[in-house]
Amino acid sequence: MSCSLSTHVLDTAAGKPAEGVAVELLSDGAAVGSAETDVEGRARLADDLPPGTYRLVFHPHSPFFTRVELQVELAEGHYHVPLLVSPFGCASYRGS
Repeated sequence: MSCSLSTHVLDTAAGKPAEGVAVELLSDGAAVGSAETDVEGRARLADDLPPGTYRLVFHPHSPFFTRVELQVELAEGHYHVPLLVSPFGCASYRGS
């Protein structure tokens, strides 16, 4: 039983994908993956992870939200966790 995780960061102020955003994946405080978003704002963080609790840490290019951390519980399968960010707010959801 394993899971995988990807993300997509969108700059909602600019209305376009956020390229070059550093994203870390942590488990029990230890790094288990990292990536930087591509020109489409997408990054694949990990494949073949054991199910469990993970923390996604985004470092967006926002003048206010310089670090956004989400804790997620992953079971078997693929998960996609997008981040929408601007100088005025941020949001996330479980994508498909």
